[in-house]
Amino acid sequence: MRHQPREGFYKELLALMVPIAVQNLVGAAVNTADVLMVGQLNQTALSASSLAGQVQFVINFIFFGVTSSVTILAAQYWGKGDRRVIAKIFGLGLYLSLFFTTIAGVLCLAVPRFVMSIWTNDAELIETGARYLRLVAPAYFFAGLTHPYLAVMKSCERVRFSMLLSIVTLGLNVILNAVLIFGLFGFPELGIEGAAIATTISRGAELLICAVDFSRQKIFPHSPAAILALPRSLIADFCRYALPAFINDVLWGFAFNMNSVIMGRLGSDIVAANSIVTVVRDLITTVGFGMSSAAAIMLGKSLGMKKPERALTDSASLVRTTFRCGLVSGALIALITPILPHVAKVSETAGSYMIVMMLISAVYQMGQLINTLVIAAILRCGGDTKYGMALDIITMWGWAVPVGLLAAFVFRFPPLVVYAFMCTDEFVKMPFALRRYKSRKWLNNITREHGTGE
Repeated sequence: MRHQPREGFYKELLALMVPIAVQNLVGAAVNTADVLMVGQLNQTALSASSLAGQVQFVINFIFFGVTSSVTILAAQYWGKGDRRVIAKIFGLGLYLSLFFTTIAGVLCLAVPRFVMSIWTNDAELIETGARYLRLVAPAYFFAGLTHPYLAVMKSCERVRFSMLLSIVTLGLNVILNAVLIFGLFGFPELGIEGAAIATTISRGAELLICAVDFSRQKIFPHSPAAILALPRSLIADFCRYALPAFINDVLWGFAFNMNSVIMGRLGSDIVAANSIVTVVRDLITTVGFGMSSAAAIMLGKSLGMKKPERALTDSASLVRTTFRCGLVSGALIALITPILPHVAKVSETAGSYMIVMMLISAVYQMGQLINTLVIAAILRCGGDTKYGMALDIITMWGWAVPVGLLAAFVFRFPPLVVYAFMCTDEFVKMPFALRRYKSRKWLNNITREHGTGE
């Protein structure tokens, strides 16, 4: 039987989705600004910054994992009204985020050439990208502090702050990019290094604003003990429900990043084309991914309030709405495809690659949006995380990565054929994800009383 949207569903969805989508759009716009401005220098700078940006790409999946794991618990406890536990969930997010971002920052400072060699064997790209990584490394640590805080704020339906902060960060980043890359207003012309410095300064400003907001927020206590002293029962729940989601996102991110590792060895033309295609696809799909983030909060809150029927009705509405969103996104991607080769200064070969890759992406993003909603929002909101972890690991590491490696280095197919093969994983996993959703095994309240002691 088809569920009709409940009264007030779209109003609640839009109140959460629009600010999150705007934040995602702004985040993608920052990357777009970097790509477009660096792309005005030359194709080497564009390709090097794209490959160096894969470090941030991997970190983004760590952040996505942190957000998912925090949201699983925080949204349900927000529905329950237990703010003391929400503070400790923030502490868990901090520990997790800083562990990985500190490692990334140290590696990029100490051995940037080694880091670049993971994605390419082109000596010129390695040297250019290494200069970028050394200067952008502090930004990773700054983001490691701010991201868990913003994730908790969004889980508690405080989404406008994150949106406004993203807009401020975008404005600062774009201005600093223009000034430092091209040497405006008497500043030295720093090229790709200017883009790295602009990113680091912007992340530092973001951290400062979050620190001020933290001192004023009233959602949870401010004391370090309330945040960092974690009861064993909460750690156990985190390991049971949230850690599989984190592992899922990190391993999925590394597997997805193998696309760049493979293409980085197929020539700078395919790398340059992919850098543009990825940015455009990220821009257009911000609404769909914003809907998934809003869904996790809405459904988790309903389950925390012990209203599983409302969660079930809302989930059906979310699946239908995401499908429609995917159709619109695909049409937009196809519509703007012809003009892209004329925007960036790339070779004729890279431009021809770009057109085909965009059309493939128009189809690919449909599967990506639906699977993200089901696996990263619906299943996770009720703690059903192990199934999604197994499904993603099997389809990425058992299908997408081997298929890409075989196509590129065993059968030596043309780059566009390799790219097409690497975009099949979402449709391999979709039937299994939808079947798990229909089983209703995700409709669980996972909250409980946590003691304050060890």
